[in-house]
Amino acid sequence: MNPVREYHERSKHRPDRYAPGPGRLDWATQPDPFRRYAGAPTIDLPLLGGELAAGWDDLFVPGALPARPFGLATLAHLLELSLGLAAWKSYGGNRWALRCNPSSGNLHPTEGYLACPELPGLPAGVHHYAPHDHRLEHRAAAPFTWDGGVLVALTGIHWREAWKYGIRAFRYCQHDCGHALAALAYAAAALGWPTRLLTDWGDDEIAALTGIDRGADFAGAEPEAPEAVVWIGPGTPPSQDQVLGGLAGAAWAGRANALSRGHRDWPDIPAVAAATHKPAGESPPPTAPPALPPLAPASREPVSRLIRRRRSAQAFDGVTGLGAPAFFRLLDALLPRAEQPPWALLTAAPQLHPVLFVHRVQDLEPGIYCLARDPAALPTLQAAMRQDWLWAAVPGCPAHLPLRLLAPMDVRAFAAGVSCDQDIAGDSAFSLGMLARFDDVADARPWLYRERFWEAGMIGQVLYLEAEAAGVQGTGIGCYFDDAVHEALGLTGTRFQDLYHFTVGGALV
Repeated sequence: MNPVREYHERSKHRPDRYAPGPGRLDWATQPDPFRRYAGAPTIDLPLLGGELAAGWDDLFVPGALPARPFGLATLAHLLELSLGLAAWKSYGGNRWALRCNPSSGNLHPTEGYLACPELPGLPAGVHHYAPHDHRLEHRAAAPFTWDGGVLVALTGIHWREAWKYGIRAFRYCQHDCGHALAALAYAAAALGWPTRLLTDWGDDEIAALTGIDRGADFAGAEPEAPEAVVWIGPGTPPSQDQVLGGLAGAAWAGRANALSRGHRDWPDIPAVAAATHKPAGESPPPTAPPALPPLAPASREPVSRLIRRRRSAQAFDGVTGLGAPAFFRLLDALLPRAEQPPWALLTAAPQLHPVLFVHRVQDLEPGIYCLARDPAALPTLQAAMRQDWLWAAVPGCPAHLPLRLLAPMDVRAFAAGVSCDQDIAGDSAFSLGMLARFDDVADARPWLYRERFWEAGMIGQVLYLEAEAAGVQGTGIGCYFDDAVHEALGLTGTRFQDLYHFTVGGALV
C-alpha cells in the first residue's frame, strides 16, 4: 500500500478502537509550548495595545484598507495577530497561554520565522518569532535586498502533538499549519497586505531558509519539520535562489531549547513525514476563482478585537441557534474570492467540501447538507454518495451559494456519535465534516496529503472568526470516526476522505 494511505488508515479512529496513542498523559514529559534559541540576539516587539482601525467587513472589500508601511511596529502587529498570544488563563495553580491561531489540545506545534531585508527598526536576515515574550530572535544576519514585502515560513514540531495524540498527531500538525496560514492572511489583510503561498518552495529549501537543517543548533532538542512559506506584500516575491543565495556565508546564532525531558517514539510519524517530502518547483496550476457577488455584511467590529477574542468553545448550550442570513454568510465566506482573505493565499481550486449537520438554523430544516466549494466538484460528490440523497435547493439560500439539502432529519445524536461521542457536535447550531478529494494523493504527489489538511485548517480558521463575527463561537474537532462518516454518507473507496470536523453554536463558559 502507498505509505501515505497506509498511515492514513492506521491513524483512523474507529468506534471499537482509537488510533494508537499514549493512553494517558505523562505530565512529567509535557513539551514546553515555547521554542527559544539561546544566544541569538533579540528584538523586543511593541504590542498592539488598542485596536486596528480595520473593521471585519473591511477585509472583504478590495482596496478598502491602504497598505501600511513595513517596519518593526507593523510586522509586530502581523505576528501578534497571527501567531501571538491572545490571553493567559490560570486555574488550580496552573497557568497557560491562549494564542490567536488555535491548536489541537493547545499544544502549538507551529513555529514562525520572518525573513526580511533591512527595514525600519529591523536588521536584514532570518528571525524566529518567540510569542511568549513577543520578540524576534535574530537567527541569521543576511544581506537580503528585495523590495515590496517579507517572507514568513512555518515549521512544525511533531513531538508537541504526539505527546498527547500518538500517531494521529501528524494530521493535527497539518491542521495547525492551515490555521496559521489563514491567521497570517487575515492579519496581513488588516494591515492592507496581500498574501500568497509560495508552493514552488520545497521542504529542503524551507529547512535551509529557517535553519532547522543545522544539526549543531538542535543538538539535544526536538527537530522541526518544514511546512510552508508565505510572501506578504504586493508584487513579485524574490526567487529561491535569491533568498538562499543571500544566506550563503550568513552568520547564524542561537541553539534550540529542549522541549521535553522524555519522549515516546511513534515511528509512523517520521515515516509519513518522509513519504510526504515535497521537492522544489512542484506548484499546482493556478485556477482563477469564479466571479461571485460581494459577501453580505457581518460585523463592523475591529478585526484585531475579533481575532484576539477568538476562543475554542468547550461546550454548547443546546439552545442557541443561528439566523439563516448569518448561516449563509458564514458558508459564503468559505468560497474562494480573488483578493480576499484567506483564500487569495491559494491559487489552486478548492479540494475540500463541507457536509453539514444542521440542528438549529432559523428557517432551515434540520438535516444533512452539502456545500460544494468548487461547482465542478458537485457532480463527483453526487456520484460518490448515496443515490437516495435529495440534493435539493435550499429555500432562501443565495443563488451563488452551492448548498444542497441531502436529507431532512434530526442528526444531533448522529453528529455527536461520529465525533467520538462528543456532545459539542450535537448541542451546537450546526456541525460539519470536511470531505477532501483523496484519489490524487498518490505516489506522484504525496505531499498533497499535507496540503489537504492545510486547507481543512484554513476552513476551520474561517469558521472560528466568522462565528465570532456572528456572535457565536466554534471549535475544531480532530477526534471523529472517519469510516463511520464515510459509511453513513454512502462513500466507498477513497475518492473522498473526511479530514476534520467543526462545530458552531452558543458556547457555555
